[in-house]
Amino acid sequence: MSSSHPEIRAVLLDLDGTLYTAEGPIPGAVEAVRALRTRGMTVRFVTNTTTRSRRALAERLTLMGFPALPEEIYSPPWAAGRFLKAQGARAFLLVPEGAREDFAGVQEDEQRPDYVVVGDLGDAWTFDQLNRAFRLILEEGAALIGLGRTRYYRAADGLRLDVGPFIAALEEATGQKALILGKPDPAFFRLILEDLHVPPEQAAMVGDDIEVDVGGAQSVGMRGVLVRTGKFRPADLEGSIRPDAILSSVAELPAWLTGTR
Repeated sequence: MSSSHPEIRAVLLDLDGTLYTAEGPIPGAVEAVRALRTRGMTVRFVTNTTTRSRRALAERLTLMGFPALPEEIYSPPWAAGRFLKAQGARAFLLVPEGAREDFAGVQEDEQRPDYVVVGDLGDAWTFDQLNRAFRLILEEGAALIGLGRTRYYRAADGLRLDVGPFIAALEEATGQKALILGKPDPAFFRLILEDLHVPPEQAAMVGDDIEVDVGGAQSVGMRGVLVRTGKFRPADLEGSIRPDAILSSVAELPAWLTGTR
């Protein structure tokens, strides 16, 4: 590998833990993103969140100092909406209210859908909803789409189940594997590359999760860059995934891309 990376045209940035934490932006992150844009790089933001629309995420990023347009953000609701519209498919949507606008133009059908789409409903989950999804898949032949496969997350009141266990329950009950549209699944990254019209070898994913960000990107031929912020732990480096670069934080990214680090 050469000391600089002029062949990289597109940089995909994870959000929480990479650009910011609960305390605010990572030191130097705002300046790093600005430097990439000034250099003419294609900068996009990639997240597994299913509770906010692209518009809401763009507004949040902009307020934090990362000017962003909704179309510059890639998330599971965006990917699922794009997929369903391209197929002209009908869908039963079990998705958070905040993400519904990303499904605008998708034909909803609660009786004979082509797909059941499951996101993180949190406290809104009921047995009836889960059983309805089960019946539509097993009895009506609907396929299952999962908005990511994250198992759990840490909330203010402690650990909480995410979408993964509900997807696993439906897979177990129906015998059908879900199409997962979110990191680290290859289908998600391929949709992003297709939207950008950039080959994988000219794109890099930067994140704090060695499996979801780095491993997912490398599975489709992209570079995977790990940052030592957010959820990073030294034990992450003991597994089989080998990042293309390990940076103290995203602040070092411009220097790595030019080979000055």
